[in-house]
Amino acid sequence: MTRKQKRLAMIASIGAVLMAAVLLVMYALRDEIVFFYSPTDIVTESKARPGQRFRLGGLVKEGSIDRQGETVRFVITDTEQELPVTFVGILPDLFREGQGVIAEGTLSGDGFTADTVLAKHDENYMPKEVADTLKEKGVWQGGESTK
Repeated sequence: MTRKQKRLAMIASIGAVLMAAVLLVMYALRDEIVFFYSPTDIVTESKARPGQRFRLGGLVKEGSIDRQGETVRFVITDTEQELPVTFVGILPDLFREGQGVIAEGTLSGDGFTADTVLAKHDENYMPKEVADTLKEKGVWQGGESTK
């Protein structure tokens, strides 16, 4: 073998090892690389276990907001399934019924306990994942742009 062939063989073998490492990492994280789960994912497909931290995304159900001091209870829906959410703290200013939200927290016996709630930042924006989920369900009402 010439020096050029040895160098190419070395580069090819390093590339193969790096590609194998990337594929192993992607395989190991295949279920963890999710920005959020919808209520349908949680209720019917059991994608999360009680006590596991994850993000729940969807729309705030009309008429479901119940404020008692700093504790706020509301329901997140994807129009197929619903999941009750309990949050203690100050909600974003743009939080309201019919709003696209993502709540981060854990699943408990009485629903979802959120420690962070994110709301869309203006009337034209909805997180791409929420918009895609709503488009799959056939209930998307917004424009084509989700950026």
